[in-house]
Amino acid sequence: MQPNPSTKAQPVAQADRIQTIDILRGVALLGILMMNIPAFAMPEQFSEVFHQDWHSINFWTDAIIDVFFEGKMRALFSMLFGAGILLFVMRKKDAGHSSTGLFYRRMGWLVLFGLIHAHVLLWEGDILYGYGMVGMLAFLFRNMKPRYLAMGVPLVAIIDFTGSALFYQNVRNQRLEYNKAIAIEKQHKPLSKEQKEAITTWSATEKEFLPNKTIIAAHTRSMKSDYSGVAQYIRPLTWGFQTKYLIFLIWDVLALMMLGMALYKWQFISGGWTDAQYKRTAFIGYAIGLPLVMIDYYHDFTEPSDSAAAITYIETHAMSWWGLIYPFQRILLVMAHASVLILLVKHGVWRAFTKRLAAVGQMAFTNYIMQTVFCTLFFFGYGLNYFAELEFYQLYFVVAAIWVIQLIVSPLWMKYFLFGPLEWVWRSLTYWQMQPMRRPAFDNEPVAAIN
Repeated sequence: MQPNPSTKAQPVAQADRIQTIDILRGVALLGILMMNIPAFAMPEQFSEVFHQDWHSINFWTDAIIDVFFEGKMRALFSMLFGAGILLFVMRKKDAGHSSTGLFYRRMGWLVLFGLIHAHVLLWEGDILYGYGMVGMLAFLFRNMKPRYLAMGVPLVAIIDFTGSALFYQNVRNQRLEYNKAIAIEKQHKPLSKEQKEAITTWSATEKEFLPNKTIIAAHTRSMKSDYSGVAQYIRPLTWGFQTKYLIFLIWDVLALMMLGMALYKWQFISGGWTDAQYKRTAFIGYAIGLPLVMIDYYHDFTEPSDSAAAITYIETHAMSWWGLIYPFQRILLVMAHASVLILLVKHGVWRAFTKRLAAVGQMAFTNYIMQTVFCTLFFFGYGLNYFAELEFYQLYFVVAAIWVIQLIVSPLWMKYFLFGPLEWVWRSLTYWQMQPMRRPAFDNEPVAAIN
């Protein structure tokens, strides 16, 4: 039977959702908060006081998070976003509709939401803007064979490392030129125009990336001030990452989205592999990934963490090769984590809890923004003003409290409604038509629901 071309495109029906993807997305969304909360709550170089103190609970909290979760949750979320691109495209194709216009409208709204999130709600770590921009690029690779999509990970790891190396070299050259200019200044000799520019350039770089204690104290005062004071600090910083540094950031996310597409085509994400395949993936991921990340963490442990030490390192090292470990240990571990989670879902382990995770995943957009609302109102000066007031380990009591709220509220909301509030707004804007909101009284009543 041929599809009716006059039928309007609609979001995917609730019965057609892939529960495994919702659960994985819920885990990733909750996990991302573990990495985000220090930026909400603590000044730069916060780990300096416990970085090498292995007797401190803060040290071990940081170690566990860094080894098992840092980068892995965002990687999982990015992979699922890539899988979501294919789901969106394939379901529109099955219904006989073109996906291109709808998809780019969808990404355009996501970019706008990201700008609002970053510059109105004042979250410097916003991912919506970047996901919208990179999603437009990832869409172009949707028809590529999965093995070529997966090759993007090592390829982009090399590109990303090359970009980081070039950035490092640029910062190093700025520092070396600054040192030459200061040496001349100390001899009371007149500085050339280039030497004056070298001092100005390095001062700006140091303030942005390697702040000293005076700069950090000033930033902390800004974060503990009113909305205007926080905005004056956050907005220029965020805008820099959304514009001049965006070219350095997009490749990693693009590679992860492409990997997600490949894993969807291979049926990994949807639970289509055998138990033996998932167990083998988990074993390889942990067997190789854990030693790599522990070696990397031990290296960081042996190096001083303050800005002065970082500057000394820049002055004395032409290249930092340790960055090559990160992309590979992260992929190995995120694949292992995902494999274990999928096995638990397939065998019905913790079914009641995984249903809650699925609801969190269905409302990922709303829950992501709500995490920002909770954290900014708790930590920033215009809220309860707990910025720089808690120890590192204490932040994770706040994380746990937010998790509990979202694990309780999300299933309750989804019991009565088809969409999270922001999901409903996003989809209504995408389809340029008001979507149904309330869940029908009878389970067998046909409905349109969240993608």
